[in-house]
Amino acid sequence: MSVIAKNLQASYAFVERNANLVKRYWTWEVVWLVYSIADCLAVSFIGLGMESLAGADANVDGRYLVLYLLIGTLVWRYLSSIFYWITEVVSIERWEGTIEYTLMAPIRRIVHMFGQTIFAVFYSLFFTGVILAATTLIFDLDLSKANLFGGTMILISGCLSFIGISVMASVLPLLFPERGAQMTHIVIAVLLLVSGVYYPVDVLPDWLQRFSAFSPATYVLTGSRRALLEGAALAELWQYIWPVLIMGAIAIPAGLWIFDQAEKYAKRAGKLARNG
Repeated sequence: MSVIAKNLQASYAFVERNANLVKRYWTWEVVWLVYSIADCLAVSFIGLGMESLAGADANVDGRYLVLYLLIGTLVWRYLSSIFYWITEVVSIERWEGTIEYTLMAPIRRIVHMFGQTIFAVFYSLFFTGVILAATTLIFDLDLSKANLFGGTMILISGCLSFIGISVMASVLPLLFPERGAQMTHIVIAVLLLVSGVYYPVDVLPDWLQRFSAFSPATYVLTGSRRALLEGAALAELWQYIWPVLIMGAIAIPAGLWIFDQAEKYAKRAGKLARNG
């Protein structure tokens, strides 16, 4: 068997392990799915609420606001799901009591992370698709003019940079066993603030708008809205795709290097088996 085939087989082992975890804790997955659908609906209903509060004379298009908020919520749910699955790579090993065996095993970390990432991407796509189907039925949305292919390309391109950011953030549970997993929330919270998930970034103060240019979610959200709300062609969406591809090309190698350095330190400091 070739080296590539062996590495792919090893990566698939982590995909299969995560799939088995989902099956084992399927009740939690159902709870999280119901919560996510309810949360998405609650945010989207704000659009109709604004139309109602503004009154008939204000000429507020509630259906447009629903779509605007729905796209933002779904895209963010997809990206944040990838983020949490990857940042929990260490936490999962601690839960299962296998962290020492996994991190001390003769396997390259990129192989380990590749399996974790592949599962995160496909799980997030499926999870987000189920939420989209549920919300589409409830709101009776018309997506006939949407460029679904272009929107999908934006999501796939954007997930690469989020993978790199997630690998960087995954060192926090490794370095801080006590509260490292909770510390990753600050990363996702800052991205949520500056990326325009629920509002245009133009409404942010000037100093925050500068940070939005460095968030891959900003480009993914803007591009997805143009593809789904305006039906923008793929050529028009390229201006949002190339920045996140460059961010991904930088963030993924940087994340792997940072994780490698953190792993070496954790092994020297005896932090692998610690839970607190």
